[in-house]
Amino acid sequence: MDIPKYRRILIKLSGEALMGKESYGISPEVVLYTAEEIRAVYGLGINIAIVIGGGNIFRGVGASLKGIDRATADYMGMLATVINALALQNSLEKIDIPTRVQSAIEMRELAEPYIRRKAIRHLEKDRVVIFAAGTGNPYFTTDTAAALRAMEINADVIFKATKVDGVYNDDPMKNPDAKRYDFITYREVLNQGLTVMDSTAITLCMDNNLPIMIFDLKKKGSIKDAVLGKKIGSLVGGHVE
Repeated sequence: MDIPKYRRILIKLSGEALMGKESYGISPEVVLYTAEEIRAVYGLGINIAIVIGGGNIFRGVGASLKGIDRATADYMGMLATVINALALQNSLEKIDIPTRVQSAIEMRELAEPYIRRKAIRHLEKDRVVIFAAGTGNPYFTTDTAAALRAMEINADVIFKATKVDGVYNDDPMKNPDAKRYDFITYREVLNQGLTVMDSTAITLCMDNNLPIMIFDLKKKGSIKDAVLGKKIGSLVGGHVE
């Protein structure tokens, strides 16, 4: 019998992960694949929350460098995360997983407003909760939103499901000799300037001793392996387990 290591998890999905082989937008096949990966752990009796990025549609930082006011660009990026959240909700509900989207920017026709106690209640009722629109504030990334929401709902861990299989000391796409860490401390991530999550998110997790697991979403069964405590990807934390 599969016994989960964690009681409540928050999955951080990048918007780029939903593109698949496309250069822009949402791949329906990848969204459905992601939903199926989530279903594989839904039956284990754990609470699942998700924070999703919007980089596949609009990236605020990049747009601000091209002349759009930074705050405006960030709000546009938040709207992109809502589009992704609705797409993922649709795929999850197609495979009979009850799902709620909560947005940090109020848009009642599309999603519930973010209310912490209501989100926790949804989780207790075995609903998947997708947090959209980041923190609702410009200048904060969806990584920071993931750290914040994880702490607000008392999650045991953040799963950052990405395109690489862990944390490296260099870009593994450019340097075949890059070293992958099985475990690395928050302080080492900050000191080495590693792009695991932005520094604000790492600091929040460090201050609250919230572990982060980074793994490759494309590897089938990776979310379930992570939930069961198998050694996959890289673990960021305060001490060696």
